Amino acid sequence: MTLISFLGFTILVAIIAYLSARKTNEKTADGYFLGGRSLTAGVIAGSLLLTNLSTEQIVGLNGSAYESGLSVMAWETLAAIAMVVTALFLLPRYLKGGITTVPQFLAKRFDTSTRTITSALFLTGYVVVLLPVILYSGSVAISGMFGIPEAFGITESQSIYLCVWGIGLIGSVYAVFGGLKAVAVSDSINAIGLLIGGILIPVFGLMAIGDGSLMDGLMVLGSEHPEKLKSMGERTDPVPFYTLFTGMMLVQLFYWGTNQQIIQRALGAKNLQEGQKGLLLGSFIKILGPIIVVLPGIIAYHMFPNLSSVDQAYPKLVAAVLPPALLGFFAAVIFGAILSSFNSVLNSSVTLFGVDIYKQHINPEADEAKVVHQGKRFGIVLAIGAMFIAPMIANAGSLFDYLQEINGIYSIPILTIIVVGYTTKRVPAIAAKIGLLSGSILYIISQFIMKPHFVGQALDQAKANGITDPAALSIIESQGYFGLHFLDVMAILFVLNVLIMLLIGRLYPRAEAFEQVYTKQVDITPWQPAKFVGSLIVLIVVMIYIYFS
Repeated sequence: MTLISFLGFTILVAIIAYLSARKTNEKTADGYFLGGRSLTAGVIAGSLLLTNLSTEQIVGLNGSAYESGLSVMAWETLAAIAMVVTALFLLPRYLKGGITTVPQFLAKRFDTSTRTITSALFLTGYVVVLLPVILYSGSVAISGMFGIPEAFGITESQSIYLCVWGIGLIGSVYAVFGGLKAVAVSDSINAIGLLIGGILIPVFGLMAIGDGSLMDGLMVLGSEHPEKLKSMGERTDPVPFYTLFTGMMLVQLFYWGTNQQIIQRALGAKNLQEGQKGLLLGSFIKILGPIIVVLPGIIAYHMFPNLSSVDQAYPKLVAAVLPPALLGFFAAVIFGAILSSFNSVLNSSVTLFGVDIYKQHINPEADEAKVVHQGKRFGIVLAIGAMFIAPMIANAGSLFDYLQEINGIYSIPILTIIVVGYTTKRVPAIAAKIGLLSGSILYIISQFIMKPHFVGQALDQAKANGITDPAALSIIESQGYFGLHFLDVMAILFVLNVLIMLLIGRLYPRAEAFEQVYTKQVDITPWQPAKFVGSLIVLIVVMIYIYFS
């Protein structure tokens, strides 16, 4: 029954996605990369949700909540504010310029070299970090849900390899051969299933610890684990409260406003109104995100307080509380979420390579069909590379923390040059190149050379002073060096890069001020209630923090 429901839902989604996408002319760049610029609000919101909510989020963030409680909800609730900013400020400018990729704007604002460097940074981050993490975390979840090692008589490691290649191959078919329209439609369907299934897990979990009563379950958590229900994290938590005002908001703005895999959905909007409605609908859903990606981790802490790995919390809870009749459906939804994130990143990679590298540098005379064809070929190579890398990150520690920290290598430099690009008119191209390179290099030096050195010294000193308690040593390690959280480092480097770029702009300004041209590819009349709805969403986020403080 479990297998039948899993296959039934998965095949249904694939058929609907195929029927929806077959009318789109995918031999053109707009048709393949942006779904023919025809996406509506519901499809955009659903695709945004499922592109974001994959197993590295669901498993990883619930694992963080298992360890540190409600404070990690910042990764969800702050996303709502970033999406509001994107809808009101960035998206109108993107659609006005008629761009297909974020680096396309950088070519117009700065120069072609800036565009190429940015695309290369995106692609490197995708193939080395994001795609392998998605594949690995998804494989852990699927392997655990279906008991693949026991079913096939293989080791856990072999099971991971099997799932990685299975997910990778199926996801590649969606992304490489289906285009953005197929990806977005399948996302929106799976998003509904994810919301339903995701909410059922904490509901069944609370009923399990409340002897059948949802409210009693909440009261048990509140009375027995009050420290887990505080929104404001301590300095030793993964997300200290003060970082909401340093690097956290910057990370969110990069992810929701400039990251190609995410913003490509909004770039495919049929007009600005649909794009803004889609982003704002998605931001409202993100407010509910902690119910799916934080609360189950806290429930799992109550039910299984001594897990050997925090990333086991969510799969363990699902296996314990979900009725067998629903397991196949939920496994299909999780499988869809995994595929969504994988094929979304892969589709964006194909877009970046085809538009920004192949057409720009390899074959400038190529027609649109040729660009799409070469992009697909690159996507296949990229997917195979990610499938080889994925099993190698098994010992990377907390998946979610690993992903967020490593992303800083390219996220903050790219955000810096986009912010400066849109808010100034005379900062030159050389400033953008220096900002990209200095931001990446300084972050690598800070987090992967200086931090291990100084943290290692602090741990050695603590052990020399007789401190051997693992909890005490963990606190020392979590404080980084000089008390700097990696989000603090991001904020410092962002400000430093902005100042460097402004100084260069002051000393060597562009000969002519940059002016954005309206390409008239889509209507950019804003959605009239957008500012009011956006303000309401921000107010709700603030009230949530006040309530759980």
